[in-house]
Amino acid sequence: MAWQGKHCIVVGLGDSGLAAACWLNDQGARVSVADTSAAPRNLAALKAALPDADVRLGNFTDATFADADALIMSPGVALATPAVAAAVARGVPALGDVELFAQAVAGSKSKVIAITGSNGKSTVTTMVGKMCEAAGLSTVVAGNIGLPVLEALAQWQAQGTLPDVFVLELSSFQLETTYSLQADAATVLNVTEDHLDRYTGMSDYVATKARVFNGMGVMVLNREDGWCRGMTQAGRDLVWFGADAPRNGAEYGLVEQGDDTSLRVGDFELMKASELPLAGLHNAVNALAAIALCKAIGIATGPLVTALKAFKGLPHRVEFVAEVDGVRYYDDSKGTNVGATEAALKGMTQPVVLIAGGDGKGQDFRPLVPACERICRAVILIGRDGPQIAAVLNDATSSFIAAGDEDDDDESFLPVLQVPTLEMAVSIAANMAQPGDAVLLSPACASLDMFRNYHHRAEVFIAAVNALAGGAA
Repeated sequence: MAWQGKHCIVVGLGDSGLAAACWLNDQGARVSVADTSAAPRNLAALKAALPDADVRLGNFTDATFADADALIMSPGVALATPAVAAAVARGVPALGDVELFAQAVAGSKSKVIAITGSNGKSTVTTMVGKMCEAAGLSTVVAGNIGLPVLEALAQWQAQGTLPDVFVLELSSFQLETTYSLQADAATVLNVTEDHLDRYTGMSDYVATKARVFNGMGVMVLNREDGWCRGMTQAGRDLVWFGADAPRNGAEYGLVEQGDDTSLRVGDFELMKASELPLAGLHNAVNALAAIALCKAIGIATGPLVTALKAFKGLPHRVEFVAEVDGVRYYDDSKGTNVGATEAALKGMTQPVVLIAGGDGKGQDFRPLVPACERICRAVILIGRDGPQIAAVLNDATSSFIAAGDEDDDDESFLPVLQVPTLEMAVSIAANMAQPGDAVLLSPACASLDMFRNYHHRAEVFIAAVNALAGGAA
């Protein structure tokens, strides 16, 4: 679509909205920005970059979008927002920044690898980026992982060229407004309940994730995930991966070998799990998905394995913080849904005091029950929907107790406590944990009911752990 002279209203002035406004201005569009906040955090940056931009602040009404040729949607603004839906009903297209990117790079020589899923997106995206770089390809990693796609695109367009590979992490919110992305290789890593406060149900959420497979590129899918198995399309190149053994020479999987695990494609061993710096079965599966994506665009195996052996992981994903009085503390603040916390608990080998809770986003917390019963010494809950988790665990284990009554001599008893602050949760966890245990912050919930974001939640947790360490010194 040619943007010259078009009146584009960017809806939402987050980082992707700011990047979209600047990129559209470079394309000759007439740019307006609308945001419900009276003082969006990027307003000063917008005024500095585009001093003549029309800014429309406050609640959206039909008048907000009455003169738009196109709405450029930020991921945090739902298409169901009444004023947006009314504009779309009048025939105004609602596009996301990823759609603008897709239109701009269509027909270029750049490869595109697109990654989505309920859990593991950022880890796999970063792995793939490092692996492409190790293979000598100029590589851009962008999207939901942090760098807006249009900011990345603008940087390269300013140089008059494009990179060899774009590696994109895409959320379901971004995929809602993406229509023409032609990824050379794409994956849905897994699907667990998430964002059900935005979607009408799981089928709606799954269909949105599956939009990553628009086009005719290679599909990389998790054969152990029932939702993923339902995404196959006739006539498409398809590669399967999973934590079980490969079923044929083209599939990726894991095979136990004594005390170690072999990462394989067919019968060919790619590497040992012990050579991967990241612990946990889920990270070995992530590595398989990353290899499959890179192989799908023709990269040789050698540099991929070399990159994985050097990959140290990402912050706030079961990240070791400190050991205090023989108890190891782990930050998994990025564990914002039930599936992520399940995976984190499955990766633990010692008894765990779990800290969870926050904004539950309409999830079903029942899958946490077996994971907690297997490994948890106690569960300490915070946040708005902590009581929902407590109710689920209480129904299953009759285990809820009030903070302050946590002493219990029955080793089969699973204490479940609700406390008002994360700092209190850390203090109580320290008292309940025994030497050799782990204290794991893996909330299974979003953070915005108590914190600015999951990074802020992690900062509060780490500060509380460091205060324990200081007191123990």
